[in-house]
Amino acid sequence: VQLQAFGGGLVQAGGYWRLSCAASGGIFSVYLMGWYRQAPGKQRELVAAIPNGSGTNYADSVKGRFTISRDNAKNTVYLQMNSLKPEDTAVYYCKAQRTVRPLQDYWGKGTLVTVSS
Repeated sequence: VQLQAFGGGLVQAGGYWRLSCAASGGIFSVYLMGWYRQAPGKQRELVAAIPNGSGTNYADSVKGRFTISRDNAKNTVYLQMNSLKPEDTAVYYCKAQRTVRPLQDYWGKGTLVTVSS
């Protein structure tokens, strides 16, 4: 499966922004979708994840501010980011984790989100 993330940009602290990640070449519904980010000098970390079903998972640092959602009809996963902080500045990556065999992970190219103070 190929992943293409959209929506990186520059936003002021306290503002909101939305990222999208479109998947192609696979059956979208069998993938657990996630957003990760990597800030300069730091390791890549999980931001949010959503299975094909109920339940979502968020990093403590974004709980209550970020919302992950998916539209299986459009093969797209979204990350709505509210109350942005400068520390949210990072390259954001989309990941598709296949949940049926053969198990495999796919990564999209990152998109940079810069939050100015």
